[in-house]
Amino acid sequence: MTTDPTLKYREQHKQRLSYMPWLYWTLKPKQRAWAHAWQQEWQAYLQDMETVVITGDCFISPDAKLFAERGRPITIDSGSFIGADAVLHGPINIGKNVGINHHVTMDGGSQGITIGNNCRIAAYCHFYAFNHGTAPERTIDKQPVNSKGITLEDDIWLGAHVGIVDGVKIHSGAVVGMQSVVTRDVAKNTVVAGNPARFIKNRT
Repeated sequence: MTTDPTLKYREQHKQRLSYMPWLYWTLKPKQRAWAHAWQQEWQAYLQDMETVVITGDCFISPDAKLFAERGRPITIDSGSFIGADAVLHGPINIGKNVGINHHVTMDGGSQGITIGNNCRIAAYCHFYAFNHGTAPERTIDKQPVNSKGITLEDDIWLGAHVGIVDGVKIHSGAVVGMQSVVTRDVAKNTVVAGNPARFIKNRT
């Protein structure tokens, strides 16, 4: 029994798109037809099974994990993509033309994660919009959990392996260098890097 080479190629191309999802918008019409149908079917499943709302033309890898129970929705606006092995737990609000690459982890806690338009989040970034107490009179498993939320405004670039802690707001136009841990707000149009992330320069 021989395998149809067209179907074999298509399965490989699905893997390529899952890890390099920006390529979805560069597909030629013939490939775009099957890829669009594949995405429509997958996105319909997500919206049926979870509290996920997808607007417009988006790409979501079937290897990404989206968990959005009632009261913890995930909304995704047009032109955005989510790569393979990303894990997103709502509440999360994703704007237009946002790139979330493979192996990104986001947990919205109770107050949520908000990402503005035209942001790029590189592979292996981590967002945790909650924190545990550390009072010595309680064991770690009995500590209270609190949440302030995380906000990214528009036009932000996070390098690979960036960590964002609860309560942080990153203002428009900021860039965060690879391997940084952001523990405080980042000013507009600045570049920060390090652990904890510190001011490097102004983009302007």
